[in-house]
Amino acid sequence: MSGTLNNASLKTGRSFDLGKMNLRQLWIAYLTYPTILLYFALVVVSVAAAAHFFAGWGATLVSIVAVILVYPLAWYLLHRYVLHGRLLYKMKWTSALWKRIHFDHHQDPHLLDVLFGSPATTLPTIAIITLPIGYLIGGWGAAATAFGTGVTITCIYEFFHCIQHLNYKPRASWIQRMKARHVLHHFHDEDGNFGITSFLVDRIFGSYYRDAKARPRSPTVFNLGYDVKEANTYPWVMDLTGSPPRDRPDGARAPAGKTPDSARHAA
Repeated sequence: MSGTLNNASLKTGRSFDLGKMNLRQLWIAYLTYPTILLYFALVVVSVAAAAHFFAGWGATLVSIVAVILVYPLAWYLLHRYVLHGRLLYKMKWTSALWKRIHFDHHQDPHLLDVLFGSPATTLPTIAIITLPIGYLIGGWGAAATAFGTGVTITCIYEFFHCIQHLNYKPRASWIQRMKARHVLHHFHDEDGNFGITSFLVDRIFGSYYRDAKARPRSPTVFNLGYDVKEANTYPWVMDLTGSPPRDRPDGARAPAGKTPDSARHAA
């Protein structure tokens, strides 16, 4: 992609390749992306609902803190045991869901369209996690606050997730470290570093690793175990894709002993 963002891609919905974008282009794409605009609108609606059914400042603040604390654990459990699990692709009726919400992202980690979760799956999940927390704390007003907090955190996650796949080296050292750990998840071993903005839960559950020397490279890092053999047994994802699963995304192939370009950007 050239130094100037191709505005036609915003109108036509053509995919953005984060590996070819700079930070300015990312901001434009992010702030005009329909899913993110929907999230922004829902945050505004949540604030309005929280004000209308106001639960008091104490319950409101407690619900915000509770969601902030619970969210990383919920994301970790979903990412590790559902998105990286093998149950969804083994059933025909959930194979398309698994393909959309995670397999496509690992097959092509730089594609913005599949990096963002689909609202049809993200919003019910956010609601299931946050609404009960808020309601138990302070009724519907706190529930609205908790949901709005969950959507806000999702927006933050999505932006930093984009940064982690962007052709850009962040200036801040803590973002560099965050990006490097996530790049390892996509290009070295997918069975670790499941966090997005924090890897504290990874440390607690023993799935954190610092660099490529810490563990051998996984042969399933790009296909999540859905290789050609699995595809022949459970063909539904392959049928939807129109081709066999790849063991490397386009542009990831590197000479022996070398690091893919995507990983070097995060070093």
